[in-house]
Amino acid sequence: MLTADLRRRYLDFFKARDHREIPAAPLIPQDDSTTLFTSSGMQQLVPYLKGQPHPMGKRLVDSQPSFRAEDIEDIGDNRHTTFFEMLGNWSLGDYFKHEQLSWFWQFLTQELKLSPDKLHVTVFAGDDQLPRDEEAYQIWRQLGVSQDHIHWYTYKNWWSRAGEPQAMPPGTIGGPDSEVFYDFGPEFNFHQQSPYNHQTCHVNCDCGRYLEIGNSVFMQYEKQADGSFKPLPHKNVDFGGGLERLAAVTQQVTDIFLIDIFKPVIQLLVNASGKSYDQVQFRPHMRIIADHLRAATFMVGQGLYPSNKMQGYVLRRLLRRATLKAKQLQIEDIPAVFDQIVEHQFSLYQNLYFPQAKLDHTTNLIHEEIVKFERALRQGLKQFSKLSHIDGKVAFDLLQTYGFPLELTLELAQERGQTINLEEFKREFQRHQQKSRLATKGLFKGGLADHSQATIAFHTATHLLHQALRIVLGPHVHQIGSNITPERLRFDFTHDRKLTPSELKQIEDLINQKIAEDLPVIHTIEDKQTALASGALAFFDQKYPDKVSVYTIGRDPQKDWFSKELCGGPHVSSTGKIGPVRIKKEEGLGSGKRRIYIVFAHNKQYGHQKSAHQTS
Repeated sequence: MLTADLRRRYLDFFKARDHREIPAAPLIPQDDSTTLFTSSGMQQLVPYLKGQPHPMGKRLVDSQPSFRAEDIEDIGDNRHTTFFEMLGNWSLGDYFKHEQLSWFWQFLTQELKLSPDKLHVTVFAGDDQLPRDEEAYQIWRQLGVSQDHIHWYTYKNWWSRAGEPQAMPPGTIGGPDSEVFYDFGPEFNFHQQSPYNHQTCHVNCDCGRYLEIGNSVFMQYEKQADGSFKPLPHKNVDFGGGLERLAAVTQQVTDIFLIDIFKPVIQLLVNASGKSYDQVQFRPHMRIIADHLRAATFMVGQGLYPSNKMQGYVLRRLLRRATLKAKQLQIEDIPAVFDQIVEHQFSLYQNLYFPQAKLDHTTNLIHEEIVKFERALRQGLKQFSKLSHIDGKVAFDLLQTYGFPLELTLELAQERGQTINLEEFKREFQRHQQKSRLATKGLFKGGLADHSQATIAFHTATHLLHQALRIVLGPHVHQIGSNITPERLRFDFTHDRKLTPSELKQIEDLINQKIAEDLPVIHTIEDKQTALASGALAFFDQKYPDKVSVYTIGRDPQKDWFSKELCGGPHVSSTGKIGPVRIKKEEGLGSGKRRIYIVFAHNKQYGHQKSAHQTS
């Protein structure tokens, strides 16, 4: 079964069971400062899992493109990817364990025709505070799963955004989960050097025999201030399944890089390098290139540019790492080969997750980035030849300045008869990581629903800013992103020139006027087309469900309003709760894009600093 057919069959299966299909969220979150990338299907649903009504109802299904930067170093085995599609279905206070486990089992064994003998399941074993999940166990037994195919784990079968139960702060929700694994058989152990090999193989080990293909999370508890767990009044189901992994088991390949969407890329690399995928020493390089180029294509296709900060840095790292692996495969014209891989990605996903019209832009941008990196590598080689001594700090400086990989530095220093203190290199690297963590402090604390009132106030202020920009500069202005913390609001928009001091003052005055008027912020659920026809604003590139959440700022949501936008919230109840604000800074992002920073006028951290228009 082709991967595209599998995706559609999953969506149709749950739509036939009264689920509404929701559009995938952007890979780069448009209005969330809490994370760099969308890393799971539930990320856009956090407010609804905590009780906010979803405009499409209580039963939802989708396929969500996801990226996990923390998995970069794991790429190279038979099953890990940084980028993947997560199949998801949710019950928001509707059905629970019996329906979820029964339906997923039915999907696997009847829809996909997988043999029950090849499937193993895991359930929560409980701990000192939380009970064993006997209910899930009994459901699996009733479905015909043999006792020796049901396995008990404690924290491997518990889910919360904070991790295991002890790590959960008061007020966070979580619950037991039940995973399904596919058994390739005892002859398949892909990690002969794995530290797990001295242990008895089990379904959740890392030997490669078992492949996790789906996880049903049952959110049924809330952590209390005293450390206890209180059952939630409305229990939710959050399911996630890897599309590529399910494709592997339905296509009967033990390597996800041999499924239909990856195989042409692997063949391109084989042809370009003259190396065989069957050669164990070259296989990880090809897998890394295939994974990283797919992730990079999605990022650029959805509007990201390589840079040295935040998401752009991750994109640059992916492209550079893929280039290094291509050099190790001795591919001669790397930019040309990568062009073909990008074109292949567009052939798979055209107009599904990004428009076909972006092919030339995506191909050209990635091509230019690779050419620049190859030039930097050549400069690094020249610099290397001038150095009389290579220590750990110099090796790290070569990496940071020229993208010079440690393995290449080690190889060249070895030719000179020199050795490098790897501990010194690690210390420099860890020092850099610590700086990065401090720079992004606060990014991974949960969704907007968990933020302070200051952040919620700034979130509402984005709507006032958006409309003020359109009034002062013109209707061509559209929001292209934002980043919100309790200290400041950062807002990106389309415009082709620097704003004048007069324009900045008009925008700031208009926002504060609407704040002083204490206008109501009204939330409604509307038909998408009706909302857009009424003048509600939306992101150009973002797909929306048929029913949408709309926030209107004004006395009358039908006719007397200042701002109206499609948005998931949350917001303050009226603009007066925001308080006076000041435009702190305005700057260009290139290519007709601008950025504005706004702070509270009386924020202690910023004091009574001058506005941008006062310092221009």
